Amino acid sequence: MKKLHRDTQYETITATITGRVQGVGFRASAVRQAHALGIRGWIRNQPDGSVQTLLQGPHDQVDRMLSWLHAGPPAARVEQVEHHETPTERYFDRYEQI
Repeated sequence: MKKLHRDTQYETITATITGRVQGVGFRASAVRQAHALGIRGWIRNQPDGSVQTLLQGPHDQVDRMLSWLHAGPPAARVEQVEHHETPTERYFDRYEQI
């Protein structure tokens, strides 16, 4: 992980996805989608059954990834996606499942 330069046009968003999102390949599918879009960050399961992710990249790619999160993979049943901007100086090298 590197330090994010102040003049970088990246945004960092944290999102929590609820519904039937664990045990349906959600995280693995999200990693593939993020790689296709050039998104950096991470995704992980939460103890309450939700999935949390941090997305970092140019606004249009982050927006496209947020749109994908609202549907997820075919077996998922997304009920809600809550997200907010997350101030950070960290620059992620890739998007990964943790």
